[in-house]
Amino acid sequence: MSERTSAKSRRLPVARHGILRSPNPITQILTVLGAIVAVVVVSVGAVGAFYVWDAANALETTSVSIGEEEGQLPPTLGEIEGGANILVVGSDSCEGQDLALFPRCAADDAPGERNDVTMLVHISDSPRRVTVVSFPRDMIVPIPSCPREDGSGSYSAMSAQMLNASYMYGGLPCTVATIESLTGVDIQYAASIRWTGVINISDAIGGVDVCLAEDVHDGHTGLNLTAGQHSLVGAEALQFLRMRHGIGDGSDLGRISNQQQFMSSLVRTLQSDGVLSNPGTLLNLANTAVSQVKSGQLLLSNTLANPQRMVQIAMAVRSVPYSDIVFVQYPTTYAEGGSRVQPVTSAAKVLFDALAANEPLQLTGSTSGGYGTEVVGEATAPTPEPTAGATPTPGATETAAPTDAATPAPTQTAVELPSQITGQTAAQVTCTLAQH
Repeated sequence: MSERTSAKSRRLPVARHGILRSPNPITQILTVLGAIVAVVVVSVGAVGAFYVWDAANALETTSVSIGEEEGQLPPTLGEIEGGANILVVGSDSCEGQDLALFPRCAADDAPGERNDVTMLVHISDSPRRVTVVSFPRDMIVPIPSCPREDGSGSYSAMSAQMLNASYMYGGLPCTVATIESLTGVDIQYAASIRWTGVINISDAIGGVDVCLAEDVHDGHTGLNLTAGQHSLVGAEALQFLRMRHGIGDGSDLGRISNQQQFMSSLVRTLQSDGVLSNPGTLLNLANTAVSQVKSGQLLLSNTLANPQRMVQIAMAVRSVPYSDIVFVQYPTTYAEGGSRVQPVTSAAKVLFDALAANEPLQLTGSTSGGYGTEVVGEATAPTPEPTAGATPTPGATETAAPTDAATPAPTQTAVELPSQITGQTAAQVTCTLAQH
């Protein structure tokens, strides 16, 4: 039995280092889900019906197979049945990028396209929980045999390559196969996003709040931010997500923890009345997401390229409590020489066994492993009439939370994750630390 077949047979429910630049694709998957909700919201009229047709046509004609077959969709909308695993990839492609924002693309100093950011989004069955696992791009892993994108055969399997080489060898399907082989999970859905796509959908969201504990200066991305709260959009949001030299220890671990701060804030934004209950904002998100597919900045698997399926996924996560939305880094240790990292599979097994059993998670390590962020407060349930436009300050409590709060699940004993697994929950408000 092949590694891929063996991984699928388990049907597990789920989804630092280096010099390549990276955007944050989790922004994309969450906003795409919200965008498709917008398509449905506006579909009650003729204009909405056009967007439904246009979205479905654009998504289905440009999607890619990851070896999964989409089952028959139910006739009515509702939460997706069971759990789901979604792989989200951010690539470093220079195709279609603004050379003024990315000078290295003009110099063509890194040809090819790699998965700079790789995240597995796991949505559990009842009770609903969401776990997002970030995989360091320079982690040394086996890459299975992957079909060439031009259909001319397959690449040979490789026993030890950096994870970000998987996309270069076989595109999104190869990265899916690599993560399935590493984790043993069955990935049903996948998406990849390029830099300009992140910028455009960030603009459509209208801003994500981030916190800086200290002034931050990063000459590599050109981002300079003062200590305190900032609402980031467009290119500035992408710079924040790519930044690593100006924060923590300057490694990709710091960047991952920085991205987790952004994602936590994004989740709270998307679950708030300011976004998902605003038809104008939702329509803008829907239009933007479809345009990114058409322009080649966003690629979806054939299983995800269906508006109805995306609505079902969005409905499954819209009311998950902040404490049950957990962002973690796949555990690693430095390889010989210190320039690459290797997986710590024993610690990872604890995580993925807990996900398979749909058990709550308890982080025991620091929020960022000491690399880039610190906890400054908690995001709690909103008051009946939350103050519009309020943002937290370092040390304060944030008060944005999901509407339609889910009925609390029966009490379960949380699985204590090994300290090598660092991260945070969406309930934790964190601030980025400057590099010293």
